[in-house]
Amino acid sequence: MVSETTRDACLRAFLDLLGKGAFERISLNEIAAHAGVSLSEMRGAFGSTTDLLDAFFKSTDRQVLAEGGPDDGVDLEEPSHERLFEVLMRRIDALEPHRDAIASLLRSARRDAFLALHLLRLSIRSQRWMLAAAGIDTTGLAGDIRARGLAVMFGRLLDVWLKDEDPGLSRTMARLDKDLREGAKLLGMLDDLASIASFGRRPRRMRTAEELREEMPADERPPPEVR
Repeated sequence: MVSETTRDACLRAFLDLLGKGAFERISLNEIAAHAGVSLSEMRGAFGSTTDLLDAFFKSTDRQVLAEGGPDDGVDLEEPSHERLFEVLMRRIDALEPHRDAIASLLRSARRDAFLALHLLRLSIRSQRWMLAAAGIDTTGLAGDIRARGLAVMFGRLLDVWLKDEDPGLSRTMARLDKDLREGAKLLGMLDDLASIASFGRRPRRMRTAEELREEMPADERPPPEVR
């Protein structure tokens, strides 16, 4: 079994190298040497630099989730956008030590569509956990829309954060609050949209007798079934 120390060393080395150079130019040999482990040890922990990206997202998720969620006293009576604001600012705090690595990664993503797509997939997965930490439903079509929308929004927020030189992150907080308040106006409609979409996909044979009766002209409807 790979020790956690080896995994941590490789991930730290990867992020350090990423902060100094482009993602696509970081080799496995460089990471192993920087981490002070053999290639054999590193191979036991990770299969590629893409695996290291996955580990970085997962590590960030765990750090945010460890600081609280619905089971840790989150007030579900608060508006959803306020709960989500708290969670996402914790995520920004978790990313702060890796600001240079994030900036480098985003530059590489703008040059590489496949990398950008992979980062989006990872972000959607992470944002499902952030929504869950804020006590917001992540199930079904509405949950999927929430996660995808939040992933795109958070990606744009990172651009603001990277340029925010205020130690208090005032610009970042203002932008996040604005985006979440605007997004909250849509959240109330998502369940209805999901219900409509789901109904539209339902095979006609699955409709109930009562639904079929209601679709018929009034003068052609059979009497309701007597039970």
